[in-house]
Amino acid sequence: MKGDKVEIVIDTGGATKTYEVAATRAGRRVEVVNRRGLVEVTELTRSGSAVRTARFMASRVVALVEHPADDRHSRSVSSTAGTATSARTP
Repeated sequence: MKGDKVEIVIDTGGATKTYEVAATRAGRRVEVVNRRGLVEVTELTRSGSAVRTARFMASRVVALVEHPADDRHSRSVSSTAGTATSARTP
């Protein structure tokens, strides 16, 4: 969903560095996979095609923070539609 993002904090020896991968368009999502000593963060389209991928050594990852998209807008639209429908019903 547009607005999903993942922050990755990496240990660079003496300091830390922060990277961010976000779903930039509607219908895209961000997926996190941890396999074989690597952490992969990928932005995917609806069909599952990778748009961009970030790979990090798992031993260097300090923190991985997932920020889901703010869902308030879609809830207010659906609740408004439900109210209008129930108001028309006798």
